[in-house]
Amino acid sequence: MDYIVLICDDDEDILSALQIYLNQDGYKVIRAKNGLEAVHAVERETVHLVLLDVMMPEMDGIQAAVKIRETHNVPIIFLSAKSEDTDRILGLNMGGDDYITKPFNPVELMARVRAALRRYARLGGLSEISQTENGKDIYQTGGLILDDNQKRVTVDGEDAVLTALEYNILKLLMTNMERVFSSAQIYEAVWDEPAFYVSKTVSVHIRHIREKIEINPKEPQYLKVIYGLGYKVVKLA
Repeated sequence: MDYIVLICDDDEDILSALQIYLNQDGYKVIRAKNGLEAVHAVERETVHLVLLDVMMPEMDGIQAAVKIRETHNVPIIFLSAKSEDTDRILGLNMGGDDYITKPFNPVELMARVRAALRRYARLGGLSEISQTENGKDIYQTGGLILDDNQKRVTVDGEDAVLTALEYNILKLLMTNMERVFSSAQIYEAVWDEPAFYVSKTVSVHIRHIREKIEINPKEPQYLKVIYGLGYKVVKLA
């Protein structure tokens, strides 16, 4: 399958460099020069991943990500010259799947692009889902159900719309209920890369999952934190 990557940056040189790297890896590229163009491109074209600069005119990358997330769950990787933890967390909070600081290493960038597309494909976003028999891949605790046949999560019969990363984190925890996973273990299992910078990244995604599956995210009944150790999904009747 030909993957289509939307690249958005107000710097023409960076756009050209990104296009060269992506084309060399076999990806098709759509270009945008500001967040508004990126939002329109996602609405108009089939896009499988977005590389999105943060600081841009007309509409910045954060605002664009929020708009894209209203209707699409494609992976979003932020590109930014800002390297502070607060900037990274803001990007993840606003719907980003990953965050790379400029100047970036082309090898690392392409590795993260490939990893994000692999996760998205496992969720079923890029390919046909293989069905298993007799609902063997359905996991339930209380009113929370993860159906891995349909790549669907429901809470008390209502759909919970998760991104690819959120789904894969929840799947890891629900297929191993009551087992505690550290942030590093979750990162290595879901991101499929060594856990060098993990704790805040994982905790942000955990919070997003709680907001979507818990009645009261501050007092979760399903996804628990075991302080100092990690996270688990509890098994309820």
